[in-house]
Amino acid sequence: MVRVGLRAIPCTAGLAAMLLATAAAAQQPLAQTTPSPAPATAPATGTPAPTTSLSDGYVLGNGDVVEVSVLGRAEFAARVQVQVDGTIQLPYLKSVPAADKTVLQLRDDIRRRLQAGGYYTDPVVAVTVATYTSRYVTVLGQVGQPGLVPVDRAYRISEILARVGGAQPTAADAIELRRADGQSISLPIAAIASGGPDQDPYVTPGDKLFLPEAPIFYISGAVTGQGAYKVDRGLTVRKALARAGGLTDRGSDKKVKVFRDGREVKIGLDEPIKGGDSIKVGERFF
Repeated sequence: MVRVGLRAIPCTAGLAAMLLATAAAAQQPLAQTTPSPAPATAPATGTPAPTTSLSDGYVLGNGDVVEVSVLGRAEFAARVQVQVDGTIQLPYLKSVPAADKTVLQLRDDIRRRLQAGGYYTDPVVAVTVATYTSRYVTVLGQVGQPGLVPVDRAYRISEILARVGGAQPTAADAIELRRADGQSISLPIAAIASGGPDQDPYVTPGDKLFLPEAPIFYISGAVTGQGAYKVDRGLTVRKALARAGGLTDRGSDKKVKVFRDGREVKIGLDEPIKGGDSIKVGERFF
């Protein structure tokens, strides 16, 4: 007899067998209904790929010098220059096109060639630029570190200035950009730093940036600080007096003379001055 709930039910042999089979099945783990995962692919080699460098996006050109090596293979290491025909000479591979390829593209191409030639099964190739020669911007003048700046992507003038340490205190307030095609543009530093994209253009390989030394003016007479001062954009005679610390107790703004090219010029206090101007401030009589 089998008891179901509170009521006993007579148990026949067939029913008992069925109940025992059901109970046994309940003890078995559930069949897996989800498909089994695909077989794992063969693991990669234990040697990690070389990390990328800042030069990886640089587009190689004639004259650039690159270092090429295969990790763990001392017999394959070369420091070579991109030739006039755009190729480099490497062990085993001989002549390999390099010009107009990025460092990463050249690396992958060398790896494929080494595998296709049967030299290495899974080479870990490293390519670095040792000397930048073909694609650069020349930066000269009153900057922290004048010289050649490699351009491996599109850089704005503000980025180039940041890479060379910015402008020196003696620098003018405008930088000269001379394009490779001969076009020349004067750009205010303040506009480059705080303006929009139109005021901070991109440079291209072959461009030259020149930040000249700022022009100066001289001031003497009845002012607090006589001497030479930088001429900023829009500097007027009145602002020049303030730059020199203002008038002394005896100084008179009615007796301000401006000399230009050795001759006195008649300009008002709110008119601009130029580099090389000399300002002399006279004293009042009482």
